[in-house]
Amino acid sequence: MEQQKKKILCVGLVCLDIISVVDKYPEEDTDRRCLSQRWQRGGNASNSCTVLSLLGASCAFMGSLSAGPVADFILEDFHKFNIDVSLVCEHTQCVLPASVVISNISTGSRTILHMNRNLPDVTAQDFSRVDLRQFKWIHWEGRNAEEQVKMIQQVVEFNSSLPQQQRITISVEIEKTREKLYQLFPHGDVVFVSKDVARHFGFQSAEAALRGLYSRVKQGAVLICAWAEDGADALGPDGLVVHSDAFPPEALVDTLGAGDTFNAAVIYALSNGGRLQDALTFGCRVAGRKCGFHGYDDIGKYFTND
Repeated sequence: MEQQKKKILCVGLVCLDIISVVDKYPEEDTDRRCLSQRWQRGGNASNSCTVLSLLGASCAFMGSLSAGPVADFILEDFHKFNIDVSLVCEHTQCVLPASVVISNISTGSRTILHMNRNLPDVTAQDFSRVDLRQFKWIHWEGRNAEEQVKMIQQVVEFNSSLPQQQRITISVEIEKTREKLYQLFPHGDVVFVSKDVARHFGFQSAEAALRGLYSRVKQGAVLICAWAEDGADALGPDGLVVHSDAFPPEALVDTLGAGDTFNAAVIYALSNGGRLQDALTFGCRVAGRKCGFHGYDDIGKYFTND
């Protein structure tokens, strides 16, 4: 299979997002109406698949799913976006994770209350059944890191017998401030670290975070940090920090999934041979555009011909 025809795989969470749009954040112990409410398929890896598909990439999702009407809604939405779900692991006795999201249209903020009762993440054993020959890039949303390191080691072993241009690129996202996730730093060819994690380590800018954390990644890796309205920075093996300004929309409407959108757009650009600077700028442009409307559907309209 030609490298360009191969898919991008995202491994991580899919959940149900129940999104209430309000004109101002509610006070505690009040009863008020919201402007609108909707169900949306959520989860970092799931959202990134949506954006990749809208940008024109062939992609697949691997994660856990329960059974029942909510899971049916999720699967139907995956199919709507032409996302391959053949690697989904079903757990019929479990409850699908859900997030209640309050989206404040006045500020663009999103407040998330997440529930994950008993649905396990995919394991290295689950991953061992994946036919790696169909993928050119695999992205891990940092979750059960010990298992994910074992999955990545399977890809490294697979890559070891292939010429450089045929190897699968490995990327990881370290978003949450959980100590166990930090073991993922040395395992990605591309490592996305969040503003929250950077601040947790005491850094007050993306550039400072990259310079301070780069020693944690493996030789030759690219470390990327987005910093909301300040844009994003990246640092590669040449030691040069590249920067992109943010591209805010005319009106800030919905920041839910902006980080997942940024990651997906950067992966899309890099997987198509783009330069790091161009990929970073593209990521900021797509994420900025996404913040100007609810959901993701309009992304393809603006960027598929870029």
